Amino acid sequence: MTDVGCAGILVEDTFCGPMGDLPVAGSVLLLDHMPMRAGGCAANVAIDLAKQGITAELVGCVGSDGGADLLAKTLKAQGVGCEMIARVDTYPTSKTIILLVDGQDRRYLHVPGANKAFTTNHIPRDWLSKLKIFYLGGLFALPGFNIQDLLDLLRFCRASSVTTVVDVVVPQGLRGMNQLAPLLPYIDVFVPNEDEAWAFTGVTDTNDQLKCFHGAGANTVIITRGGAGSVALRAGRTWQCGSYQTRAVDPSGSGDAFTSGVIRGLLLGWELPTTLRYASAVGASATRAAGATDSVFSALEAEAFMKEHALTVSEGTIRWM
Repeated sequence: MTDVGCAGILVEDTFCGPMGDLPVAGSVLLLDHMPMRAGGCAANVAIDLAKQGITAELVGCVGSDGGADLLAKTLKAQGVGCEMIARVDTYPTSKTIILLVDGQDRRYLHVPGANKAFTTNHIPRDWLSKLKIFYLGGLFALPGFNIQDLLDLLRFCRASSVTTVVDVVVPQGLRGMNQLAPLLPYIDVFVPNEDEAWAFTGVTDTNDQLKCFHGAGANTVIITRGGAGSVALRAGRTWQCGSYQTRAVDPSGSGDAFTSGVIRGLLLGWELPTTLRYASAVGASATRAAGATDSVFSALEAEAFMKEHALTVSEGTIRWM
Protein backbone atom coordinates (compact mmCIF):
# COMPACT_ATOMS: atom_id res chain seq x y z
CA MET A 1 0.00 0.00 0.00
CA THR A 2 1.29 3.47 -0.91
CA ASP A 3 1.92 5.78 2.04
CA VAL A 4 2.53 9.05 0.17
CA GLY A 5 1.13 10.50 -3.02
CA CYS A 6 3.23 13.21 -4.67
CA ALA A 7 1.65 15.57 -7.18
CA GLY A 8 2.99 18.58 -9.02
CA ILE A 9 5.89 19.65 -11.20
CA LEU A 10 7.75 17.01 -13.22
CA VAL A 11 10.87 18.12 -15.11
CA GLU A 12 13.77 16.72 -17.10
CA ASP A 13 16.78 18.46 -15.50
CA THR A 14 20.15 19.05 -17.15
CA PHE A 15 22.97 20.13 -14.82
CA CYS A 16 25.85 22.20 -16.23
CA GLY A 17 28.84 22.47 -13.91
CA PRO A 18 30.02 23.19 -11.36
CA MET A 19 32.15 25.66 -13.32
CA GLY A 20 34.49 28.41 -12.20
CA ASP A 21 32.62 31.05 -14.21
CA LEU A 22 30.24 31.40 -17.11
CA PRO A 23 31.93 31.49 -20.53
CA VAL A 24 32.34 34.90 -22.12
CA ALA A 25 30.46 35.73 -25.31
CA GLY A 26 31.68 33.73 -28.29
CA SER A 27 33.75 31.27 -26.26
CA VAL A 28 33.36 27.58 -25.44
CA LEU A 29 33.65 26.11 -21.94
CA LEU A 30 34.42 22.38 -21.86
CA LEU A 31 32.70 20.36 -19.12
CA ASP A 32 33.36 16.78 -18.10
CA HIS A 33 29.66 15.92 -18.33
CA MET A 34 26.15 17.39 -18.21
CA PRO A 35 24.04 14.86 -16.34
CA MET A 36 20.32 14.61 -17.04
CA ARG A 37 18.03 13.68 -14.18
CA ALA A 38 14.39 13.39 -13.22
CA GLY A 39 13.49 16.62 -11.49
CA GLY A 40 10.77 18.99 -10.37
CA CYS A 41 9.39 19.25 -6.85
CA ALA A 42 7.10 16.24 -7.03
CA ALA A 43 9.67 13.91 -8.61
CA ASN A 44 12.45 15.01 -6.26
CA VAL A 45 10.37 14.46 -3.13
CA ALA A 46 9.14 11.06 -4.37
CA ILE A 47 12.70 9.88 -5.12
CA ASP A 48 13.98 11.18 -1.78
CA LEU A 49 11.17 9.35 0.04
CA ALA A 50 11.99 6.13 -1.79
CA LYS A 51 15.62 6.49 -0.69
CA GLN A 52 14.32 6.64 2.89
CA GLY A 53 12.30 3.46 2.47
CA ILE A 54 8.90 5.14 2.03
CA THR A 55 6.56 4.05 -0.75
CA ALA A 56 5.51 6.96 -2.94
CA GLU A 57 3.50 7.35 -6.12
CA LEU A 58 3.62 10.27 -8.53
CA VAL A 59 0.85 12.03 -10.39
CA GLY A 60 1.53 14.76 -12.94
CA CYS A 61 1.89 15.38 -16.66
CA VAL A 62 4.71 14.79 -19.14
CA GLY A 63 4.86 14.98 -22.91
CA SER A 64 4.86 12.12 -25.42
CA ASP A 65 8.60 12.36 -26.06
CA GLY A 66 12.04 11.13 -25.07
CA GLY A 67 12.09 13.33 -21.99
CA ALA A 68 9.07 11.47 -20.66
CA ASP A 69 10.83 8.15 -21.32
CA LEU A 70 13.87 9.34 -19.36
CA LEU A 71 11.72 10.39 -16.42
CA ALA A 72 9.83 7.09 -16.37
CA LYS A 73 13.04 5.04 -16.53
CA THR A 74 14.69 7.06 -13.74
CA LEU A 75 11.66 7.02 -11.47
CA LYS A 76 11.08 3.29 -11.85
CA ALA A 77 14.74 2.61 -11.14
CA GLN A 78 14.37 4.55 -7.88
CA GLY A 79 11.30 2.54 -6.86
CA VAL A 80 8.79 5.36 -7.39
CA GLY A 81 5.32 4.46 -8.64
CA CYS A 82 4.64 6.35 -11.86
CA GLU A 83 1.68 4.53 -13.37
CA MET A 84 -0.52 7.58 -12.75
CA ILE A 85 1.68 10.01 -14.67
CA ALA A 86 -0.27 11.22 -17.70
CA ARG A 87 1.32 11.69 -21.13
CA VAL A 88 -0.08 14.57 -23.15
CA ASP A 89 0.35 15.54 -26.80
CA THR A 90 -0.29 19.25 -26.33
CA TYR A 91 3.04 20.09 -24.67
CA PRO A 92 6.54 18.61 -24.48
CA THR A 93 7.98 17.31 -21.24
CA SER A 94 9.10 20.21 -19.06
CA LYS A 95 12.84 20.90 -19.11
CA THR A 96 15.24 22.90 -16.98
CA ILE A 97 18.90 23.69 -17.54
CA ILE A 98 20.66 24.44 -14.24
CA LEU A 99 23.88 26.46 -14.44
CA LEU A 100 26.16 25.81 -11.46
CA VAL A 101 28.86 28.44 -10.94
CA ASP A 102 31.24 28.20 -7.98
CA GLY A 103 30.40 30.71 -5.27
CA GLN A 104 27.20 31.90 -6.98
CA ASP A 105 23.53 31.03 -6.72
CA ARG A 106 22.07 28.72 -9.33
CA ARG A 107 20.76 30.01 -12.66
CA TYR A 108 17.82 28.28 -14.33
CA LEU A 109 16.58 28.11 -17.91
CA HIS A 110 13.12 26.57 -17.79
CA VAL A 111 10.43 25.33 -20.19
CA PRO A 112 7.14 24.70 -18.27
CA GLY A 113 5.93 22.26 -20.93
CA ALA A 114 3.44 19.59 -19.89
CA ASN A 115 3.11 20.97 -16.37
CA LYS A 116 0.72 23.46 -18.00
CA ALA A 117 -1.67 20.59 -18.69
CA PHE A 118 -1.80 19.29 -15.12
CA THR A 119 -5.06 19.95 -13.25
CA THR A 120 -6.80 18.63 -10.15
CA ASN A 121 -8.82 16.39 -12.49
CA HIS A 122 -5.69 14.24 -12.86
CA ILE A 123 -5.82 13.42 -9.12
CA PRO A 124 -8.43 10.69 -8.50
CA ARG A 125 -10.34 10.93 -5.23
CA ASP A 126 -10.34 7.15 -4.67
CA TRP A 127 -6.52 7.20 -4.89
CA LEU A 128 -6.31 10.17 -2.53
CA SER A 129 -8.51 8.56 0.09
CA LYS A 130 -6.13 5.59 0.48
CA LEU A 131 -3.05 7.73 1.20
CA LYS A 132 -1.58 8.66 4.55
CA ILE A 133 0.01 11.85 3.21
CA PHE A 134 -0.67 13.88 0.07
CA TYR A 135 2.15 16.17 -1.05
CA LEU A 136 1.65 18.94 -3.64
CA GLY A 137 4.83 20.47 -5.00
CA GLY A 138 5.09 23.64 -7.06
CA LEU A 139 1.77 25.31 -6.30
CA PHE A 140 1.42 28.57 -8.29
CA ALA A 141 3.71 27.23 -11.01
CA LEU A 142 0.88 24.95 -12.19
CA PRO A 143 -1.25 27.20 -14.42
CA GLY A 144 -3.93 24.53 -14.88
CA PHE A 145 -4.77 24.52 -11.18
CA ASN A 146 -7.94 26.37 -10.21
CA ILE A 147 -7.91 27.63 -6.61
CA GLN A 148 -11.50 26.61 -5.93
CA ASP A 149 -10.92 23.11 -7.32
CA LEU A 150 -7.78 22.77 -5.21
CA LEU A 151 -9.67 23.96 -2.15
CA ASP A 152 -12.28 21.25 -2.75
CA LEU A 153 -9.50 18.65 -3.06
CA LEU A 154 -7.86 19.79 0.19
CA ARG A 155 -11.22 19.64 1.96
CA PHE A 156 -11.65 16.10 0.67
CA CYS A 157 -8.25 15.18 2.12
CA ARG A 158 -9.23 16.65 5.48
CA ALA A 159 -12.51 14.70 5.50
CA SER A 160 -10.61 11.52 4.54
CA SER A 161 -7.96 12.00 7.29
CA VAL A 162 -5.20 12.41 4.70
CA THR A 163 -2.46 14.75 5.91
CA THR A 164 -1.55 17.43 3.35
CA VAL A 165 1.90 18.94 2.77
CA VAL A 166 2.23 21.79 0.27
CA ASP A 167 5.14 23.79 -1.04
CA VAL A 168 5.20 26.48 -3.69
CA VAL A 169 7.08 27.95 -6.60
CA VAL A 170 6.38 31.68 -6.76
CA PRO A 171 6.42 33.10 -10.29
CA GLN A 172 7.90 36.53 -10.83
CA GLY A 173 5.29 39.16 -10.07
CA LEU A 174 3.12 37.09 -7.70
CA ARG A 175 2.66 39.07 -4.50
CA GLY A 176 0.20 38.95 -1.63
CA MET A 177 -1.98 36.36 0.08
CA ASN A 178 -5.13 36.55 -2.03
CA GLN A 179 -4.70 33.16 -3.71
CA LEU A 180 -2.99 31.40 -0.80
CA ALA A 181 -5.16 32.56 2.10
CA PRO A 182 -8.27 30.45 1.29
CA LEU A 183 -6.10 27.33 1.13
CA LEU A 184 -4.04 27.72 4.30
CA PRO A 185 -6.65 26.46 6.81
CA TYR A 186 -6.87 23.19 4.84
CA ILE A 187 -3.10 22.67 4.40
CA ASP A 188 -1.73 20.68 7.33
CA VAL A 189 1.94 21.56 6.72
CA PHE A 190 2.99 24.51 4.56
CA VAL A 191 6.69 24.55 3.59
CA PRO A 192 7.83 27.74 1.78
CA ASN A 193 11.34 29.15 1.80
CA GLU A 194 11.94 32.62 3.19
CA ASP A 195 11.91 34.32 -0.23
CA GLU A 196 8.56 32.72 -1.07
CA ALA A 197 7.24 33.69 2.36
CA TRP A 198 8.30 37.27 1.66
CA ALA A 199 6.42 37.27 -1.67
CA PHE A 200 3.21 36.27 0.11
CA THR A 201 3.52 38.37 3.26
CA GLY A 202 5.53 41.39 2.14
CA VAL A 203 7.76 41.19 5.24
CA THR A 204 11.32 39.91 5.54
CA ASP A 205 11.53 38.96 9.22
CA THR A 206 10.63 35.27 9.59
CA ASN A 207 8.79 35.90 12.88
CA ASP A 208 6.58 38.41 11.06
CA GLN A 209 6.10 35.96 8.20
CA LEU A 210 4.93 33.30 10.66
CA LYS A 211 2.51 35.80 12.20
CA CYS A 212 1.01 36.56 8.78
CA PHE A 213 0.51 32.89 7.95
CA HIS A 214 -0.91 32.19 11.43
CA GLY A 215 -3.32 35.10 11.05
CA ALA A 216 -4.52 33.65 7.75
CA GLY A 217 -5.43 30.36 9.45
CA ALA A 218 -2.32 28.29 8.77
CA ASN A 219 -1.80 25.11 10.77
CA THR A 220 1.86 24.05 10.76
CA VAL A 221 4.25 26.31 8.84
CA ILE A 222 7.94 25.54 8.28
CA ILE A 223 10.01 28.24 6.57
CA THR A 224 13.39 27.11 5.24
CA ARG A 225 16.25 29.61 5.24
CA GLY A 226 19.11 27.88 3.44
CA GLY A 227 22.29 28.00 5.48
CA ALA A 228 20.46 29.89 8.24
CA GLY A 229 18.32 26.84 9.05
CA SER A 230 14.56 26.87 9.45
CA VAL A 231 11.77 28.25 11.62
CA ALA A 232 8.44 26.61 12.38
CA LEU A 233 5.06 27.46 13.84
CA ARG A 234 2.38 25.17 15.24
CA ALA A 235 -0.49 26.08 17.56
CA GLY A 236 1.06 29.42 18.52
CA ARG A 237 4.43 27.85 19.45
CA THR A 238 7.55 28.47 17.39
CA TRP A 239 10.85 26.70 16.89
CA GLN A 240 14.12 27.83 15.37
CA CYS A 241 16.47 25.21 13.98
CA GLY A 242 20.04 25.66 12.81
CA SER A 243 21.57 23.99 9.78
CA TYR A 244 24.16 21.27 9.31
CA GLN A 245 27.28 22.52 7.58
CA THR A 246 28.39 20.51 4.56
CA ARG A 247 30.53 21.30 1.54
CA ALA A 248 27.82 22.34 -0.89
CA VAL A 249 28.30 21.48 -4.56
CA ASP A 250 24.72 22.06 -5.72
CA PRO A 251 21.88 23.28 -3.47
CA SER A 252 19.22 22.58 -6.12
CA GLY A 253 17.43 19.77 -4.29
CA SER A 254 17.94 20.76 -0.68
CA GLY A 255 14.45 22.17 -0.15
CA ASP A 256 12.74 19.12 -1.64
CA ALA A 257 14.96 16.79 0.39
CA PHE A 258 14.09 18.78 3.52
CA THR A 259 10.40 18.35 2.74
CA SER A 260 10.84 14.60 2.30
CA GLY A 261 12.34 14.54 5.81
CA VAL A 262 9.32 16.43 7.13
CA ILE A 263 7.04 13.85 5.54
CA ARG A 264 8.93 10.97 7.16
CA GLY A 265 8.60 12.71 10.52
CA LEU A 266 4.84 13.00 9.99
CA LEU A 267 4.53 9.33 9.09
CA LEU A 268 6.42 8.29 12.23
CA GLY A 269 4.60 10.73 14.52
CA TRP A 270 7.71 12.60 15.63
CA GLU A 271 7.64 15.80 17.65
CA LEU A 272 8.37 18.85 15.53
CA PRO A 273 11.92 19.51 16.89
CA THR A 274 12.99 15.95 15.98
CA THR A 275 11.41 16.35 12.54
CA LEU A 276 13.28 19.63 11.97
CA ARG A 277 16.64 18.06 12.87
CA TYR A 278 16.04 15.05 10.66
CA ALA A 279 14.75 17.14 7.73
CA SER A 280 17.79 19.41 8.06
CA ALA A 281 20.11 16.42 7.80
CA VAL A 282 18.36 15.10 4.69
CA GLY A 283 18.28 18.58 3.16
CA ALA A 284 22.00 19.11 3.76
CA SER A 285 22.83 15.75 2.20
CA ALA A 286 21.25 16.80 -1.11
CA THR A 287 23.82 19.56 -1.63
CA ARG A 288 26.86 17.28 -1.76
CA ALA A 289 26.68 16.47 -5.48
CA ALA A 290 25.36 17.99 -8.68
CA GLY A 291 21.75 16.93 -9.11
CA ALA A 292 18.74 17.27 -6.87
CA THR A 293 18.62 13.70 -5.50
CA ASP A 294 21.91 11.89 -6.21
CA SER A 295 23.49 12.40 -2.78
CA VAL A 296 20.38 12.33 -0.57
CA PHE A 297 20.73 10.25 2.60
CA SER A 298 18.88 7.06 3.29
CA ALA A 299 17.02 7.02 6.60
CA LEU A 300 19.83 5.07 8.28
CA GLU A 301 22.46 7.47 6.93
CA ALA A 302 20.50 10.50 8.12
CA GLU A 303 19.99 9.08 11.60
CA ALA A 304 23.69 8.17 11.89
CA PHE A 305 24.64 11.67 10.74
CA MET A 306 22.36 13.20 13.39
CA LYS A 307 24.03 11.15 16.12
CA GLU A 308 27.44 12.41 15.06
CA HIS A 309 26.47 16.07 14.59
CA ALA A 310 24.56 18.13 17.13
CA LEU A 311 21.97 20.64 15.96
CA THR A 312 20.15 23.04 18.25
CA VAL A 313 16.40 23.59 18.08
CA SER A 314 15.14 26.35 20.35
CA GLU A 315 11.49 26.82 21.24
CA GLY A 316 9.71 30.12 21.74
CA THR A 317 6.37 31.81 21.37
CA ILE A 318 5.37 34.06 18.55
CA ARG A 319 5.96 37.78 19.21
CA TRP A 320 2.69 39.55 18.48
CA MET A 321 3.97 43.08 19.19
